[in-house]
Amino acid sequence: MPLVSASFFAFGTLAMLIGMGMGMHMGATGDFTLMPAHAHLNLLGFVTMAIYGGFYALARESFSAKLAWSNFGLSAAGVMVMIPFLSLMLKSGDHALEPFVALGGGLSMLGLIVFAVSVFKEMARARQR
Repeated sequence: MPLVSASFFAFGTLAMLIGMGMGMHMGATGDFTLMPAHAHLNLLGFVTMAIYGGFYALARESFSAKLAWSNFGLSAAGVMVMIPFLSLMLKSGDHALEPFVALGGGLSMLGLIVFAVSVFKEMARARQR
């Protein structure tokens, strides 16, 4: 497995551990205020990162390392910015934090765009039948 793929899975595993911990805490306390942050962490932090890592593992012979690492950096940064600020905003009700949540979302979207470029480059490459 390429290092970039393992990095996506490692990040995703840490995100899922934190996300599951959040979910267990919410269930134990009955306080579901952080449910949107929990859901975003599990979906962007684990599911999406695992899909990205799986793609680069499958395309190991042909992917662009520069695009793959850019995808990783942008996507990981997006999660690391979005989730803490979303959690703070939900707990405090301070909507002045929305620009930081949006910054995290924007970084995640840029990561997705880089991934889309990688996918379409893979679709367009010459292959043997």
